[in-house]
Amino acid sequence: MQVFDVDFALNLLPLMFRYLKVTLTMSVVALCLALILAVLIALIVQARIVILYPLTRVGVSFFRGTPLIAQLFFLYFGLVQLFPVLKGMDAFTAAVIGLSLNASAYMSETLRGAIMSVDKGQMEACLSVGMTYLQAMRRVILPQAVRVAIPALSNNFVDIIKGSALAFTLGVTELMATAQMEGAASYRFLEAFTAVIIMYWLIALALGRIQGKLEQKMNEAY
Repeated sequence: MQVFDVDFALNLLPLMFRYLKVTLTMSVVALCLALILAVLIALIVQARIVILYPLTRVGVSFFRGTPLIAQLFFLYFGLVQLFPVLKGMDAFTAAVIGLSLNASAYMSETLRGAIMSVDKGQMEACLSVGMTYLQAMRRVILPQAVRVAIPALSNNFVDIIKGSALAFTLGVTELMATAQMEGAASYRFLEAFTAVIIMYWLIALALGRIQGKLEQKMNEAY
């Protein structure tokens, strides 16, 4: 029976910290892109813009109803056969795009629910004083909706970070890939995956702290 090698697991941590930057960069970029897309989708759905509304609903349904790993493979290995111009896309870019599209589908529903939680009378009041729909959203509705959406959006960010572990299947060397390679090289899979699980857990705990601070800051205004 193989004994858990504590020294091996501890020695992996500096190596994983080196590739932590790749995981966090991928996740933060994906989060920013996903938020932009999610806001656009939520606004389109709320306004029920002709043509764009049914397209966005189909897109949200697709990305929420299919596995992330299948989406990543479809994007990186499948679409290149239809669009040869995508041959130059590297695995990191494909992973960021895939994570962004997947997360935006969930975030858009989160934002849509938060927008609906704001009293309709506020939109009517904004329109009555001459604001456009977009001005009312930007100045009055969205600031209140964001406060409601912060807990769910924080969970979405955690999901992005956990989903980034699938990027190693495309060839991106990040936290999970490091654990996989080190475990395979030494046959110490238990130690390698214990170390990587602890790394992801620590990231989630740190994000939980940030979420708490954000909620506290937003609640000070109410």
